[in-house]
Amino acid sequence: MNLIGEYLRARRELIRPEDVGLRDNGHRRVPGLRRDELAMLAGISTEYYTRLEQGRDRRPSPQVLDAIARTLGLDEDATAHLHALGTPQAPRRRRPDRVRPGLQSLLDAWHHTPAYVQGPIQDVLAANRLAMALSPIFTPGGNILRSVLLDPAAQEFLPGWEDRVRSLVAALRVMVGPDVDDPRLTELVGELSVKSDLFRRLWSRHDAKPHPGGGVHRLRHPVVGDLELRYEKFAVTGADGQLLVVYHAAPGSPSADALTLLGTLLSDGSAPRAVRTATPAAP
Repeated sequence: MNLIGEYLRARRELIRPEDVGLRDNGHRRVPGLRRDELAMLAGISTEYYTRLEQGRDRRPSPQVLDAIARTLGLDEDATAHLHALGTPQAPRRRRPDRVRPGLQSLLDAWHHTPAYVQGPIQDVLAANRLAMALSPIFTPGGNILRSVLLDPAAQEFLPGWEDRVRSLVAALRVMVGPDVDDPRLTELVGELSVKSDLFRRLWSRHDAKPHPGGGVHRLRHPVVGDLELRYEKFAVTGADGQLLVVYHAAPGSPSADALTLLGTLLSDGSAPRAVRTATPAAP
């Protein structure tokens, strides 16, 4: 599979000639820059760039990749992704996606803090009860990207739904990098490409941006109302691509009160059915 060629072609087609100081005469047969234009701007030969994009040269130098990245206007994250695709790697021995028992015990001990663990392709591997009450998307065994894309209610109840999807797709690109032989990834991409026009469009762009380490998410819970929660993400040591995601609310805020109410409904057994079927919240 020619990963670097697919990436370069996708990014090249997104660049308008006028964005890099070239004249567009209106007679272009292909979108974006032509190969010879990109090569000229990057200071390399058209022949060499063509070999690279066609997959006939799999060992570009870091200097060449940096020159191409500058021409394409790639940011730091996208440049790092380009280097990862252009650096041959030994096949990785895959570890089972299991969460350490001690980590699961830690999640279960957080009665007032929603938290879950996700794997490299955004499968939910473990979660505590409060996270699942916050949204069923965090139920172990599910996939976050699949749920957010294919649940119609998510578009209504998630502010900036499409931006959330865009972020998830770009993060998936970074997490898998050149390691695209995972049959679970192939199955996920195939399913979403068939069922979602938005996913198909975003995946074809090859955007690559890692999960932010923290931030704020807003969601509308059907029982406790609107919440504004901060989240923090931590890499799980000794586990391939696992992330621990923890939510919390500002002390004394309406969101903190809503989270406390949600926990109370769970603990006293009076949680209405809507708590168990809350609209998914994108991570």
